[in-house]
Amino acid sequence: MRENTRRHFLKQAGFTALGTGPWAASEAAHPEFAPQEAWTLHGEQFRINKAYEGGWVQNFTSTVEALPKDRWRIWTSVSMPETGIKNIGYHEGKVGGEWKPVWAVCTTGKPDPTAELAIGGMPEGAHPVQVVTIRLQNGLTRLYFWAHGEGIVRYLAADSIDETARQFEVVNRLEPCLYHPGDRAVGGAAAKEAGLSRFGKKVAKPIEGEPLAPAALISNDATNVYQLADGSFEMFSVTLLEVNKDNPRYAPQDNLKGFLRVIDRYTSADGLKWGNRKRVITPDSNDPIDQQFYFLSVTHTEKGRLGMLGSYRLDAQAIDIEPCFSTDGITWERPQRKPWIPRDKEDEGIATYLLHAPHNLVQRDGRWWLFYTGGNFSHNHKHSHGTPDRAILVASCQDVWGG
Repeated sequence: MRENTRRHFLKQAGFTALGTGPWAASEAAHPEFAPQEAWTLHGEQFRINKAYEGGWVQNFTSTVEALPKDRWRIWTSVSMPETGIKNIGYHEGKVGGEWKPVWAVCTTGKPDPTAELAIGGMPEGAHPVQVVTIRLQNGLTRLYFWAHGEGIVRYLAADSIDETARQFEVVNRLEPCLYHPGDRAVGGAAAKEAGLSRFGKKVAKPIEGEPLAPAALISNDATNVYQLADGSFEMFSVTLLEVNKDNPRYAPQDNLKGFLRVIDRYTSADGLKWGNRKRVITPDSNDPIDQQFYFLSVTHTEKGRLGMLGSYRLDAQAIDIEPCFSTDGITWERPQRKPWIPRDKEDEGIATYLLHAPHNLVQRDGRWWLFYTGGNFSHNHKHSHGTPDRAILVASCQDVWGG
């Protein structure tokens, strides 16, 4: 019976042959994207500040807000490689100018009323990263983020307690939006049902009152959430597809040997309880054998959903931003299949290996703005151009559709 349940889940989620089924690239008409040369590169804006010296800053999956007088608020997160400490916050400033950081004060109890940004109700010992910020249609603000800690690797939501959007409380600490396979609530049976047989012997260790993770909510990492015009929500998250050594896409050079990163879409009425999981982007016969997909960020436009797809080439251990398009969030067109933003040349900038997209593009004063994270080290951390580091950069173009 358990094997039949697993097969049903895998079929519903799209775990079948790569490049087939409703998630494969179609031949439908699509808009043209602006060529790479249409982008103006404004360069590096900032790195980490002294509050987290030795850490790496990123705006990966994170929201960018246009403020008055040509100012911006860039939501960011920081990771400390040596200690595992993470945090989220934002930087405010102007392109080419000074940027002021504000970092969250995180507590397990009520949010700190004296902090510029406070998150209460956090799991004990957990740290947030990869924040998504949504101004909800009810006037409040919601933060989504991955929480990392001892036994904790899960995607949580925190709602603002008023319209000032300074104090937030986690609203789904024990029943998160998504679970990483390493989370304490994930057991071997659910992992196997999700197609991750290598986690089949994992013993779940939930705390009192905490349900076990269902297979349909086991994901991996980079996640983006959007509220749609009808008030419902869609979420795109990278997940792991297990491949055997005899599969041509088995990648011994990757840090996750035997796993292929693909993109799934979920929907929700309230943005907290998620379902309708569908596989929407996988490598197909037109992709190189070392192709994987690391993230999908979406900008909702009048022409449809403009996607920024994380194109991860394992042989180069590099990640680029590739444009794609969809009218429904399910079928995605990838006509360009090449980087949209150029990486820096060695010794000419920091974005030489890894480009990570934000939550979405922002249109302002007749131009489209892309604030992104650049890194100078390979994904497997075996090579770097100088001391490994990350920075926030920005590019802009007049028309993303190439008009």
